[in-house]
Amino acid sequence: MRETLDAVIRQLDLERVGDDAFRGDSRDSGQPSVYGGQVVAQALVAAERTVEGRVPHSLHAYFLLPGDVAAPIEYRVERLRDGGSFSARRVVAIQGGRPIFAMIASLQAPGDGLEHSASMPEVPPPEALRPFAALREGWLAEAGAVDPRVAAVLEAGRAFEFRPVDPVNPLRPSAREPRQAAWFRSAGPVPDDPGLHRALLAYASDTALAGTPLRPHGVSWAQVRLASIDHALWLHRPARVDGWLLYAMDAPSAQGGRGLARGQIFDRSGRLVASVAQEALMRDLRRGRTPG
Repeated sequence: MRETLDAVIRQLDLERVGDDAFRGDSRDSGQPSVYGGQVVAQALVAAERTVEGRVPHSLHAYFLLPGDVAAPIEYRVERLRDGGSFSARRVVAIQGGRPIFAMIASLQAPGDGLEHSASMPEVPPPEALRPFAALREGWLAEAGAVDPRVAAVLEAGRAFEFRPVDPVNPLRPSAREPRQAAWFRSAGPVPDDPGLHRALLAYASDTALAGTPLRPHGVSWAQVRLASIDHALWLHRPARVDGWLLYAMDAPSAQGGRGLARGQIFDRSGRLVASVAQEALMRDLRRGRTPG
């Protein structure tokens, strides 16, 4: 896992290829296309590199086309505004001459103001939960023969350790409430670079979220075509990704072949550090129709 984390950190160190233009590589995560969280994180890094003295507080992105893991991605940044306190940047990810992703990010100069935070859900601590690796081994042993494509995703190296509170076996799913929670942290220490921690938090924010709308239907990502359509992230407070963070997720609606998921990320002390929202495409490959 440490090797995978180091590879992700290297991917986030984008190469400058022109004025407000950057290039990044991808990592094969066992999926047929580029992991969406990687593109979000790299786009955030590109946006930050065109601003001084301001940090991102929100981003809103759309996934336009699947990315090819074998080809580099170019990130072109447009400086939309630099005001007294806020800056806005548009980032378009280009691959093969076509846009595959577009994002607008807002960045703000540090300041003080009124403050409150939602309460963290009461869940078992991470030390009381089984690591994903242990769960995976049990799932694979219980299933016997597994589709090689599904096994590749389950067995791929991960930059983050996840410990789900109420795990569902993706190979034998059962219907649950449309909510879930998981503790997560990076697979090792991360350098003291706040921008890197922000990018890695954005990277991890795309994990597990899209599967939340599937839970009440008794299906998993292994049985459907699941793809992120858009992604929104609000960064409320600084957080270190190499300490345990709780990701609490819920899915208020699924309709029209799409599912909406929301997430709140808390640090170990209970502070809300980030909020997330995402809509995903959900196509049930078993029955030729969408779940629900």
